[in-house]
Amino acid sequence: MAISISTDPPRLLRRYAPRNDKAVRHLCIKRRRHDIFELVAIEEVIELLGQEYGPRKWQPDRDPIDVLIGTILSQNTSDANSGRAFASLKASFDSWKAVASAPAEHIAQVIKSGGLSQIKAVRIKQALEQIEKEQGRISLDSLKSMNIAEAEDYLMRLPGVGHKTASCVLLFSLGKPSLPVDTHVFRVAKRLGLIDSRVSIEKAHSLLQEQIPPSKVYQFHIHMIEHGRRICHARQPRCNRCILRGVCPSSLY
Repeated sequence: MAISISTDPPRLLRRYAPRNDKAVRHLCIKRRRHDIFELVAIEEVIELLGQEYGPRKWQPDRDPIDVLIGTILSQNTSDANSGRAFASLKASFDSWKAVASAPAEHIAQVIKSGGLSQIKAVRIKQALEQIEKEQGRISLDSLKSMNIAEAEDYLMRLPGVGHKTASCVLLFSLGKPSLPVDTHVFRVAKRLGLIDSRVSIEKAHSLLQEQIPPSKVYQFHIHMIEHGRRICHARQPRCNRCILRGVCPSSLY
């Protein structure tokens, strides 16, 4: 079967080109770099990831303060480490008010397993104190009546809270479809061309949020993380096993 290099789309070219033919593979990559590869539709990404990993039901039933503190603890560490630190914190104090009243040094010792404990202890203490001062108690229930922008703005004024942390609180606790962009979501989105490779992770939040239907935000977030952990690794992505390889401009297969 004859293949016309000048007219056939890269997807068809990849299908019939020998994988050990470096010249042809180089041509595929060059074509993509000149933006000849079709723009990826986020709806197609959502659909394909859903086929691969199954549906995810959005049940925002976690306590907002728990999510806030747990997400602060998760910054710059593994899930296992932050999980141990959070469990230790909950076991050592009988309430969040008790945490807010404790010396930062004591909090740091309790959450030592989570890494950066001195910095995180100060942030946690200050965030809880600020919430209590502004809300009259340590609660974020007032955010339920706010729109997403207002709730994000309030949370991001708290010490140690950026876009990702604020979005986690809104998505997992308060039923608001705000998209958390972690390293996996950021990496996979850039490789797919959903955002420009030069965009910052902060800017990526709003750019991706604009593209996703609110009802799909939770599923997109969970699936992109799962895909990043299983397939689209930072180093040596497993493109040959990727459900998105037919639409991904970064795929070599």
